[in-house]
Amino acid sequence: MSWTSTMSSGYSSLEEDSEEYFFTARTSLFKKPSVKPTNLKDVEKEKELRTHLTCEDIRQKVEQYNTKSRDHFKMTLNTNGMYTGFIKVQLDLRRPITVKGGGVGGVKGQEAFYLPRGSVNTLHISSTNTVRQVIEALLRKFTVADNPAKFALFKRFSREDQVYTCKLSEDEHPLFLRLVAGPSTDTLSFVLKEQQTGEVLWDAFSIPELQNFLRILDKEEQDQMCSITRRYNAYREKLEEAMRATGGPG
Repeated sequence: MSWTSTMSSGYSSLEEDSEEYFFTARTSLFKKPSVKPTNLKDVEKEKELRTHLTCEDIRQKVEQYNTKSRDHFKMTLNTNGMYTGFIKVQLDLRRPITVKGGGVGGVKGQEAFYLPRGSVNTLHISSTNTVRQVIEALLRKFTVADNPAKFALFKRFSREDQVYTCKLSEDEHPLFLRLVAGPSTDTLSFVLKEQQTGEVLWDAFSIPELQNFLRILDKEEQDQMCSITRRYNAYREKLEEAMRATGGPG
């Protein structure tokens, strides 16, 4: 796998909250995401379609894909029927990640911080690479120490003028989905997110990882308390100022 990394300008999430959103311990962990769960029928459909496609079918689809592609991210078909190409993955992580030393920003040891939401990474993969391998490769790119079980890859697609987001199974093949959908990211795009809380395999985490998670929750709680205190202090000052202006007590 090889990498290029770019920042997506103006690429906004379709799931941005219009209301004010607080990352408290409760809402961060337990807010129910507005996404579709993994559709087992979609997984079986992908497996069935891959099984029935002949080498000639693949060759034609690769040619059609490259013809429609408007950039240099083409697909290459090998003589053994395997093909390689590029997928773009948008990072939509609401929670901070833990980065190993020597990684992003010259971090020493381990440090937790937020990745910019909306950043897009272009990954060169083969038709045999699974969703699980793509997630692991993304984490290696940023030297992320967090367990891959914390993350999931989603596909975002349009159907009848509606936009849907669906979690992909770890055994699905993103490049095959890209080939079938064509090169347009309006038709299909990939997004890396945190697992829904109910689906996180907590037993897969070590004690230091869980302790670090608790420290993050404590920090979020303190930050939110400070934010609320500042807001109400501002309200109080405005009320007292209005009362003084009208000659009232205060």
